[in-house]
Amino acid sequence: MQKLMGLVRRCVEDYHMIGKGDRIAVGVSGGKDSLVLLQILAGLRQYSDFYLEAITIDMGLGMDYSGIADFCDKLDVPYTLVKTQIGPIIFDHRKEKNPCSMCSKMRRGALNQAILERNIHKIALGHHYDDAVETFLMSLIYEGRISCFQPVTDLDRTGVIQIRPMLYIHEKTVDNFASRMALPVVENRCPVDKSTKREEIKKLVYDLSSAYPDLKERIFGAMQRLPLPEWEPKGRYKRPKEQE
Repeated sequence: MQKLMGLVRRCVEDYHMIGKGDRIAVGVSGGKDSLVLLQILAGLRQYSDFYLEAITIDMGLGMDYSGIADFCDKLDVPYTLVKTQIGPIIFDHRKEKNPCSMCSKMRRGALNQAILERNIHKIALGHHYDDAVETFLMSLIYEGRISCFQPVTDLDRTGVIQIRPMLYIHEKTVDNFASRMALPVVENRCPVDKSTKREEIKKLVYDLSSAYPDLKERIFGAMQRLPLPEWEPKGRYKRPKEQE
């Protein structure tokens, strides 16, 4: 826990993610990434002066979030479950052939609306080190452009700021921590789970890493230099190494 909190604090400082008195919500999907982020930020409250809530957008796919409600209660974090019919709309009514993009937009819209109703203007998302590398490669391979989500994104139209405090933590570290702490991970009932373009890229990175062990580190380092100026750290930065 202390090791992960240290990595998150370094990321927060490098990109000026959290300020004194901030009101922050964690978008809790029920997956391991957002649950690990929630636990780390809950622990960081003892070092920083900020308010924390957890919000889940229920997609209407019959998933049980009662374990997350209990988890938030133990962390002393207010929890809100927002019921929607996003899943049925996308899969049953619209029958989207490429549902991920539409789903992401609708979930993000519902999440932004929910936090603004609570006078919260910062949302913490559970993207980690591997997510960043994979997103960069997805943009390059599928779209022919050099791009990735940003560590801090200011959504001018809504007044919401997105932060990603786990960018210095590797996926395998997140997995190990979630398992060790027995976090209440919710089974994903999305019909296209594990059959997306991201899964194809994840497999590609895994295969290439056997021949080029430092592949992810080199890509992540390149992202923090031009041509992605938003990724240049503003604080002291030491490139994240592979974590146990």
